[in-house]
Amino acid sequence: MGEEVRVWYDEEGDYLEVLFAHKKGYFRETDHDAVMEKVDEAGNILGFSILKVSALKGSPPLTVTLKQQPAEPRTEADAQ
Repeated sequence: MGEEVRVWYDEEGDYLEVLFAHKKGYFRETDHDAVMEKVDEAGNILGFSILKVSALKGSPPLTVTLKQQPAEPRTEADAQ
């Protein structure tokens, strides 16, 4: 049996979110301005989001590398 993937699209916000795991985490930047990756405190990839999805229509496929890496230390200010 395969793993469940959750895909959510907000038409009004033009925002797509894909989650591989339903766990606590936070979004961090990637090399592409429109893409954020969701990671847990250990840096494991939980999913990703794409802003302004409709702007991709008619464009070449979007390619982004999600980086499995240790999470950057978070401060109290990050949690607020």
